[in-house]
Amino acid sequence: MNAHTKQLILLVLALLVASSSQAQWQTQSILVKPGWTAVYLHVDPSYQTLDQSVGSDPGDPITQVWMWIPPTTGQFASTPQSPVLPNSQWATWGNLASGIADTFTTLSPNAAYLVYSSAATNYVWKIKGKPVTPQYSWTTAGLNFIDFPTSPTNPPAYDAFLSLSPPLQGAAQIFTYTGGNLGATNPAQLFAQHTTPVTRGQAVWIRSGTVYNNYYGPFTVALQSSGGVNFGDSVSQFSFHLLNTCPSNVTVTLQLLGSETSPIGQTNIVGVPPLLVRGSINPTNLTYGYTNLPLGNLYQWTLAPQGSNGSDVVVVLGLNRYQMTQPTGSLFAGILKFTDSFNYTEVDVPVSAVQSSSAGLWVGNATVSQVANYLKTYQLDTNNAPVVSSNGNYVVTGVNTNLGSVAAPFSLRLIIHNNGTNSVLLQHAFFGLSRYTNRMIATTESQLDPAQLASARRITAAHLPWSAANVPWSLTGTLAPGGSLATTVTLAYDDQRSNPFLHTYHPDHDNLDASMQNELAQGYESYQISRQINLTVSPPANDFASLTAAAQSLVGYYQETMSLGGLGGATRNFNVSGYFTLNRISSISQLNQP
Repeated sequence: MNAHTKQLILLVLALLVASSSQAQWQTQSILVKPGWTAVYLHVDPSYQTLDQSVGSDPGDPITQVWMWIPPTTGQFASTPQSPVLPNSQWATWGNLASGIADTFTTLSPNAAYLVYSSAATNYVWKIKGKPVTPQYSWTTAGLNFIDFPTSPTNPPAYDAFLSLSPPLQGAAQIFTYTGGNLGATNPAQLFAQHTTPVTRGQAVWIRSGTVYNNYYGPFTVALQSSGGVNFGDSVSQFSFHLLNTCPSNVTVTLQLLGSETSPIGQTNIVGVPPLLVRGSINPTNLTYGYTNLPLGNLYQWTLAPQGSNGSDVVVVLGLNRYQMTQPTGSLFAGILKFTDSFNYTEVDVPVSAVQSSSAGLWVGNATVSQVANYLKTYQLDTNNAPVVSSNGNYVVTGVNTNLGSVAAPFSLRLIIHNNGTNSVLLQHAFFGLSRYTNRMIATTESQLDPAQLASARRITAAHLPWSAANVPWSLTGTLAPGGSLATTVTLAYDDQRSNPFLHTYHPDHDNLDASMQNELAQGYESYQISRQINLTVSPPANDFASLTAAAQSLVGYYQETMSLGGLGGATRNFNVSGYFTLNRISSISQLNQP
């Protein structure tokens, strides 16, 4: 590849990777000797190319990088392979002066490489990327070109490290690179296993004969995905397994660390996620306890020997979104550092979360459990008879309007849509596919794809007045923990469709005079109803499930004042209250209206 072509490719790749990505950052430092050095990556630096990170730095002495690509089928290799072309098990990269053709352009994590340094002295290669958990595919058909995720400081010697896996220790043959040129003695078999440290980031060839190996340290962090613990903008709980892989007890320690500064062009990190570790269940109220995991604090588990009860522990991490107060879309990120009581292994797991909004469709119920009294007390004379005023009415001395419990609670459906900023209350909503096969939330059925109506759903709040246009009621306030929402729903006295005081076919309630020709005024047979609805979102209860439910569930206090308008503008108010629950069933922020 000529210099002009390679520079053009470099420019194109720079534009491609300039787009922001979400990651947490850690720098892996690897000692590169003059000549050839075997390295192993525990971070993912694929946000930039080798041309950008190595080739563009005139002070970087690395001129060639060869990546080992293990065969996908069983293949026996009796000796460590040298990077010689043509060889399909090696991918190559070289700088402009090397003359090596590029068959790969970016470094991959959990992969072994041979790198060539033209420097006369040792060089510390610093690679910034996203930490990854160990993922190996061990083969018994020949050699494995791997590394172990040992502690970066004071790593154990090979003999001590492998002693926790006696079958592997007894069968392992290890070959290491000494630097300089490749030859009959480079790589060379390692015999001084008692004194040679298992250096993190240094790849070695290992053959174990017929012994299949799944030991890479005293414990394993078994995650749901290779991407680490990613809460995104909606998930609030994440579970994984901690497993003991050795024949003795091992204590695993977890520590939350902050991320390094994001590279130029990558998403800025505003802080570490506010994490909780779920505790044991309370048998009294069936809620889980929790422990906060602030920056730098430690949390430990003691795992029983491999294969026994207690050797496999399920860990549930929670995200306390109530403590996330940054603008929508802000990135929180950190690193979960796992170490063991032998000080042999360090597993770094990325953890991230995105500040969520309240956008979407929320559906739930208000449960009316209290109604205000309207009880008058009257003045009595000495004979306990009511006192009559000069106008002939009993003398009222007081009115009791205190709230009192109802015999049976009454449920009211709530449908709320939030566009990320403002909220509206709906009488009904449609959730289904548009004509372009996109999921949508609409106020009318006509906006949905007629061919897909069987899979669509209509949600209705029967206690609110129906209208053909289904115009929502605007809610003031904030749909968030500690916030409140309010609106007024007015039902006209002559609304034959929804006013409960009207009956179109009953002469006493049809809002018509005796001739059934002229409409009566407000207050004769029906009343205008004005409903002032208030929702106050409560802070969470102090348990694991409540603290981690903010993104998908809200609870709070429901209060409503119903005002009936009669003759001459006279009104009477009735107050009810209770509690409400809302669950977000969709995060679609757009509400489609005609």
